[in-house]
Amino acid sequence: MNAYSVRKAVGTVLFYIVTVTISVMMFLPFFWSLITSFKPSDEIFSMPIKWIPSTLTLEHYRSAFTTVPFGLYFWNSFLLAAAGVLANLFFGSISGYAFAKLNFKLSKPLFRILLAAMMIPGIVTMIPSFYVLKHFPLIGGNDLLGGGGNGFLNSFWGIILPGASGSFAVFFMRQFFLTLPSDMMEMARIEGCKEFRIFWNIYLPLTKPALATLSIFTFQAGWNSFLWPMIILNDPEKATVQMGLQAFSYNHQTDFGPMMAGALIAVLPILVLFLLLQKYFVQGIAFSGVKG
Repeated sequence: MNAYSVRKAVGTVLFYIVTVTISVMMFLPFFWSLITSFKPSDEIFSMPIKWIPSTLTLEHYRSAFTTVPFGLYFWNSFLLAAAGVLANLFFGSISGYAFAKLNFKLSKPLFRILLAAMMIPGIVTMIPSFYVLKHFPLIGGNDLLGGGGNGFLNSFWGIILPGASGSFAVFFMRQFFLTLPSDMMEMARIEGCKEFRIFWNIYLPLTKPALATLSIFTFQAGWNSFLWPMIILNDPEKATVQMGLQAFSYNHQTDFGPMMAGALIAVLPILVLFLLLQKYFVQGIAFSGVKG
């Protein structure tokens, strides 16, 4: 065996050692959460750490569903996340199609503004968004000037509307539409096809990988959202899963067993969605960045 083969073998071994080490380090927090949800309470912080509990218990899962109405919170979170996905798929797709395939005068300036908007942290726009939602005319008891009521506050619309057409969704779909040929559009126009029908019947069915990928990203963002629902919603009946997990922290103490159980249950919808759409996920990521 020559020196090159030895170096190559050593490099391969080191690569796998580093990869496995990083993978184990990334997996350990999830493993600890999973084991903690099944541990008896007196073993959660025992020293040395018990990676394998002496007994398995479902008490923490029972506590998670009895302490807070997790079923209602799941439904609220699913409703908000699904509405966000549908809105972003439609508005993101039609806007991305316009930027990619239609030639209009302000196309490039508007797209630059869109890119600039993506660079602004969401925390910066929270106060203006709150003000607009609270003083929206003729909604929630407001008069024509936006006074006298609460607008969209304490309603699901206050969560859905601000993110109905995200900058990322438009940019992502625009990148994918750029990879599709324009010949079909020209032929359809010659045949007298209307622009929306060209988008809806010809181009949109070709974007399934991008739509699946965007669905995963949008659903995950909506499902995991905590701060904005906490600001907008003050009715306990409208709380989300992430808000419900806060119930396990009280009086400067945290009940880690039920919290870990609730957190793992909250992960399941995203995991199921990813498993259902994973065959489109890699295709969407690959194609969306092919052409700028």
